[in-house]
Amino acid sequence: MSLSKGINASNTTLTRNRTPGSISPFSGLCSTCLEGCPGLCEVGKSAYRGREVIYPQPYGTTTFASEKDYPVDFSHFNIMGSAVGAYGMEADSSKAIFHAVDTGVSIGKNDKIKLKFPVVIPGMGSTKVAADNWEGLAAGAALSGVMIVIGENVCGMDSESEMKNGRVVKSPQLIRRIESFRRWYDGYGVIAVQSNVEDTGFGVFEYALGELGVEAVELKWGQGAKSIGGEVKITQLEKALELSRRGYLVYPDPEDPTVQDLFKKGVIREFERHSRIGMVEGEAFIRKVEELRKLGAKYVFLKTGAYRPRDLALAVKLASEAGVDLLTIDGAGGGTGMSPWRMMNEWGVPTVYLAVLCRQYMNILDQNKKYTPPVALAGGITLEDHIFKALALGAPYFKLAGMARAPLTAVMVGNTLDKMVKEGKVPSNLADKYGSTEEELFTYAYSLKERLGDSYADLPPGALALYTYFERITTGLQQLMCGARKFSLEHLQRDDIAALTEEAARATGIKYVLEMDSQEAEEILRS
Repeated sequence: MSLSKGINASNTTLTRNRTPGSISPFSGLCSTCLEGCPGLCEVGKSAYRGREVIYPQPYGTTTFASEKDYPVDFSHFNIMGSAVGAYGMEADSSKAIFHAVDTGVSIGKNDKIKLKFPVVIPGMGSTKVAADNWEGLAAGAALSGVMIVIGENVCGMDSESEMKNGRVVKSPQLIRRIESFRRWYDGYGVIAVQSNVEDTGFGVFEYALGELGVEAVELKWGQGAKSIGGEVKITQLEKALELSRRGYLVYPDPEDPTVQDLFKKGVIREFERHSRIGMVEGEAFIRKVEELRKLGAKYVFLKTGAYRPRDLALAVKLASEAGVDLLTIDGAGGGTGMSPWRMMNEWGVPTVYLAVLCRQYMNILDQNKKYTPPVALAGGITLEDHIFKALALGAPYFKLAGMARAPLTAVMVGNTLDKMVKEGKVPSNLADKYGSTEEELFTYAYSLKERLGDSYADLPPGALALYTYFERITTGLQQLMCGARKFSLEHLQRDDIAALTEEAARATGIKYVLEMDSQEAEEILRS
């Protein structure tokens, strides 16, 4: 089986092979590399653009995820239905209908956070695509009753931030992000503020808890599913200088007069801003969680990525000992911002494998009567079947699905359609089928208008789109759960899914479909 597609050429890096029908499968180079080729593939383009080709392109208006085809993913499992009984509902055909399925969930060690739907939108940080679409994400999350996390480096990237002795005392961007959620909040879900190494130095948690009244904070190990600090591209010299002076790692060095001259000439067109990597130490982590509680944090979360198994075990152990309210694990392959392209494809533990390891470690805690924090699984989850499979795979410990790219997609589509409506440029293939007004295009516009009243006029278009998307996957999840005869999330179990291949069964411990229910089936036939 081929694990990588176009390993030396991808639309993501704007590269291609000269002879796409004749490619070396292990190197990705054209079988015949011709002298005179101007450098179309990733190797060739790197010969003149250098480190620029490490990153997906174009930056700022796009999100990215890997093209690698892992040996086991969610498609290697099917959801098992039943014609018998009901869990969480009276076994009555007039009552056990899919609209009666409860998709709500509560998480947290002591005080509970109630969600209408089992989703957290993980750290949306300082990347341009997150900032440009934040209002839609936050408002849509609040209206849908799910969690959302403000990601890393927001205060540090905010040009209007006020710093005193290297610590943030005011950040209009962070205020904007928090208020975008609070305005539409109706009692379900929560908004959390995340911190990495740089944010810790800036005192972001102290500011968010002490000045802005934030209740939930999230400590972060690494950059989502990747091991390095967060990255963004900067296209203005002044901004690069500002970030360098605030202590960020900026390449090339904007303070260098030669670099400044080359930038003004157009030879250098952009700068990379990097964050430092963290160094986890067990006792320090536990002390930090205790400190955050004393500072007023009602909920403390931990997010970690696709590190090696021993690091995941450490995350599970420390999350248990510190009593964190949610542990989010992010499998390899996903992505929203400017992660190195090869790292996205070739680094870390893929989502299904990460889930299996995490459940094993949680089970060890459980057997030893230790606290097991609720887990959110992220990494390429987009639709209701993924959510069902993720929660079943990690049952009973997995409570939420982490979704980033899919909500961003929904918000971006909403913004695009809103612009088309306002400009009277709705494409004929949409206008002829659905109509050319907002109410005609968005199926939940009328219900939100009725719910929100006059404030509907202020609703970001991306929020309408995200709400509509979440309503779709809520209904889809209800249908899948009803078919499995599970009418609330706590009844999902590992045997609600079956492995379609022996490799998937071996890797996960989920029963192979031809071996599932074998004993029960034999008893039925022999009785």
